[in-house]
Amino acid sequence: MSEIRVNNITNRDGSTGTTVAGIPVVDSTSHFVVPSGNTAERGSRGRGIFGGGLNNTPTPNTSKTEIDYITIATLGNASDFGDLSTARYAIGSCSSSIRGLFSGGSTIPAFLSLNTIDYVTISSTGNAFDFGDLIKASAWFSGCSSSTRGVFAGGVVSPGAQSAAHNFIQYVTIASLGNSVYFGDLTLVKLHTGACSSPTRGIWGGGITVTSPTTPATNVIDYITIATTGNSLDFGDLTITRGRNGSCSNSTRGLFFGGDTNPSSPTITNVIDYITIASTGDAIDFGDLSGTRYDVAGASSPVRGIMASSGDLANNPETIEYVTISTTGNTQDFGDLFATIRIRSGCSDSHGGLG
Repeated sequence: MSEIRVNNITNRDGSTGTTVAGIPVVDSTSHFVVPSGNTAERGSRGRGIFGGGLNNTPTPNTSKTEIDYITIATLGNASDFGDLSTARYAIGSCSSSIRGLFSGGSTIPAFLSLNTIDYVTISSTGNAFDFGDLIKASAWFSGCSSSTRGVFAGGVVSPGAQSAAHNFIQYVTIASLGNSVYFGDLTLVKLHTGACSSPTRGIWGGGITVTSPTTPATNVIDYITIATTGNSLDFGDLTITRGRNGSCSNSTRGLFFGGDTNPSSPTITNVIDYITIASTGDAIDFGDLSGTRYDVAGASSPVRGIMASSGDLANNPETIEYVTISTTGNTQDFGDLFATIRIRSGCSDSHGGLG
């Protein structure tokens, strides 16, 4: 029989107790192998979660705390997961296979950028816990991740003041607790950009810049190597300039969808683009959303890309749509979010950054 080690190490937060290491082999007509990893790491994955946002009823422009969840492989309406620690919208989110992080964002009516980072255990339900703080409070920004690191980039320090936009990239170690750390800078100062990842690369596509007062949307795609630190590099261009676009990915393809092509004279689009993350180059047309949408939240599994919510109540912000990432084509109806809330932020336990 192989050696079995028992470690009695207990952390005060209860995350570690008695553990068994090794693979015991039973000398009988059958054998039993102890599963590896902790219980949160085992079992079926494929859950998408969507948090925060705004609604206009019963009180106009109210920041929300709600978190909804779906099972990506099925079809149907979302269910209630729990609540964020603070009501907010325009949040940056990312996730590992265990934890979902919701960071920063803004409140109404105060219009302040926040530095709060919350986390939830995706396989469970319940309210979020405090993770730490962003070192640069931000709203209208986006995050992506590998299985280890969560990375957030761009955004605005004071919502409503575009001149306060920045190109700052910051990261956290998802399995721990603590404040973010400086990573580097995007190639452009921008906010409202979509983000996705493979296990190696983080990608940011589109956004709203402060470089042009008349057409501030951009089509630039940046990328980083998540395991390192440093400034982003140019990847290529989206098929159209746009900000306030959503995004998601599997380990091979990144998708960017919807958005506002000209924020100085809002023109909303339904276009979906895709890229091959391991290469560089311009995006290719994938298909269309069911309608024109902006501020769409994304989540994904290795098979499906999920597009949920939108930026305005008139455009059915509770709608959830999906595509099969390995193909091309228009979205299909998935179901509805649990609550009619716009400008959500999404992540999942099975996205492209997790392999």
